[in-house]
Amino acid sequence: MRIAVLALQGAFIEHEQMLQHLGVETFEVRQLADWQQPKDGLILPGGESTVQMRLLRQLGLMEPIRSDISAGLPVFGTCAGMILLSRGYLDAMDFRVRRNAFGRQLGSFNAVAPVETVGSDIPMTFIRAPYIEEVLNNQCRVLSIVDGHVVAAKQGHRLAAAFHPELTNDDRMHRYFMEMVC
Repeated sequence: MRIAVLALQGAFIEHEQMLQHLGVETFEVRQLADWQQPKDGLILPGGESTVQMRLLRQLGLMEPIRSDISAGLPVFGTCAGMILLSRGYLDAMDFRVRRNAFGRQLGSFNAVAPVETVGSDIPMTFIRAPYIEEVLNNQCRVLSIVDGHVVAAKQGHRLAAAFHPELTNDDRMHRYFMEMVC
């Protein structure tokens, strides 16, 4: 199994380390030539979604990534990556997000909550986190709610989380994604 990790900006190294801990080969996507390598899935990390979108466009990565996700490439987006998967961005999942929904940097926090099909006590690190403010159809399934807000969802082979599982020692979210890839 070989997973591409978008490495333009944000917490991509932590995702790579988590996957390597699980015995999964990774490679970084920084330019179009990187994207053309064989891959079984993609991780869109946290960071700054506006910067990531601008770089995706400038580097010619936007349409190839969008096309491969539409064709069935499994993808896992965390925090800014969740924003990228939403309507109005890559349009890969049927939800709308509220950016920086829990507040700015000072509004960052940790929580423990259940994630359906993953586990009951998942540690969650929220940093300037978004949340899903509207699920647009029943193909997009809510997996977790924190403080009354949707913070994780799944649609086909697409997984989105408002939090940063890569910043904890708990590998269950990544294991769940690997099960989706297989």
